[in-house]
Amino acid sequence: MRLHVLAIAALSLVVPAAFAAPSADLWPRWEAHDESATQTIDHSRYDAFLQKYVAPHAQGPNGVRYAEVTDADSHALDDYLEALQQIDIDAYSRPVQRAYWINLYNAKTLDLVIENYPVDSIRDIGGGIFTSGPWKKKLLRVNDEKLSLNDIEHRILRPIWGDGLTHYGVNCASISCPSLRAKAYTADNLYSELRANARDYVNSAQGVTIDNGRVTVSTLYDWYAGDFGRTSRGVVSHLRQYAAPGLSARLDMLGRIDDYAYDWALNDERNIQ
Repeated sequence: MRLHVLAIAALSLVVPAAFAAPSADLWPRWEAHDESATQTIDHSRYDAFLQKYVAPHAQGPNGVRYAEVTDADSHALDDYLEALQQIDIDAYSRPVQRAYWINLYNAKTLDLVIENYPVDSIRDIGGGIFTSGPWKKKLLRVNDEKLSLNDIEHRILRPIWGDGLTHYGVNCASISCPSLRAKAYTADNLYSELRANARDYVNSAQGVTIDNGRVTVSTLYDWYAGDFGRTSRGVVSHLRQYAAPGLSARLDMLGRIDDYAYDWALNDERNIQ
């Protein structure tokens, strides 16, 4: 699997030092839940969209066929997002909530890219003079609260669940992000799918590469080191949980991280070969 040369020429850069990842900062309002609740949320419309437009790749990031999305399917995605925002999410169990928030984040990210397509990177969408990307904008409303994508990831998902798996679920529409899976998350498949995405990512060139004894990992593990073991050794230990045996042995032997890299090019199927 190799990335399209033009995409790399445009955006295969190490993230600028000015980029600062938000910390996990709990928004207590979203702690409400009902563990006795048995009702689920229907994600079938979103699942159908993903199955139609996400192109899985065994040896690299999954691509999205943005150029092929029809007006009808774009409207269907809008309808799904609107339906999610009408749900009283406080009334659901924790697994249902987690699947809901991840799907809401990913579906809105897809919606933003489709609305602005063609675009080289999600960092070119929205933002302002001192910021890039759409993450800080209050683009959603749930239970009468305006929410940004950052709110969902850093004020709800990360602090409430706190297991690092959130990073393998939310997708920032970039080559180096853990892949958008070709199915919706549900309470039933949530943990198996998140762990599968973790394994796929760690064992891909986007997650970990070792060249001449030098270990380069995704900058994701630098930005959010606190979610993955805090220290370099802690991150290596996390990576070994999901690494294939050969990679795990090499990481154990080297026991360090030498460099970080991240490619913000859009996860467009046209950029992946």
